[in-house]
Amino acid sequence: MIQSMTGYGKSIIQLDTKKITLEIKSLNSKNLDINTRFPSIYREKEIEIRRLIARELNRGKVDMSFYIESTTSETSTKINTSIVANYIGQLETIRKEADILSIAMRLPDVLKTEREELDDEEWGVIKSGIVEAIKDLQVYRSSEGKELKNDFENRIETLKDKLEQIMLLDSERLDEVRTRLKKAISELKQTVDENRFEQELIYYLEKLDITEEKVRLKNHLSYFLSELNSNDSNGKKLGFISQEMGREINTIGSKANFAPMQKLVVEMKDELEKIKEQLLNVL
Repeated sequence: MIQSMTGYGKSIIQLDTKKITLEIKSLNSKNLDINTRFPSIYREKEIEIRRLIARELNRGKVDMSFYIESTTSETSTKINTSIVANYIGQLETIRKEADILSIAMRLPDVLKTEREELDDEEWGVIKSGIVEAIKDLQVYRSSEGKELKNDFENRIETLKDKLEQIMLLDSERLDEVRTRLKKAISELKQTVDENRFEQELIYYLEKLDITEEKVRLKNHLSYFLSELNSNDSNGKKLGFISQEMGREINTIGSKANFAPMQKLVVEMKDELEKIKEQLLNVL
């Protein structure tokens, strides 16, 4: 089953002193491009996080973010009382009527932040939350993939229908070409060797024959549908198949030499372009 590269996942972790919200989103990209944004305390786990994401998500531009909300009245930022007292003592000798405390609090090193150490048990909970967010994103991708699959199937059926119309027109097209050539010869009012004319006509019609192109295009359409329903999601492979479909459609158009058939070819090209645009978002 195909999957979209577009997705969004989220998980919320409630710890004793804080709430952590994990968000992960992905957009289409040729390769896997991972960007992470989280507090410095988790920097030592960045490589592990990237490996975890890379193992679960094959392609896409992936953004992972941590948002932390404190649920306790305690804070890791403390006032350095000895430095504040020293500043105040110095300020009092300069100007006693000044708002000494407000000035002192703006001076360097007044506030000190105690670096929080990452707890292994806490990290285990967070890691499980990351896995949950990734699974949430994969569900989203699968849901989007179903929509894409339905769209592809409808467009492939449209291409099949137009190919059938081309097959029906093919014999009419060759008769039309034969009649047109004979009329052109008759208008020349020249004596023509009928046997030679028939030989040249057969040679010319063989150059306009599209039997191989019709067979190959029909096979490509069936192959596209079979890959669409396979267990793996392979947007690149589907892209290659669509390129082959395009080659056959272009060749039919160049050989058509018949207005009703050329009109169908233009319509097929339009459908195929829409398929190619959507394939850019398939995993």
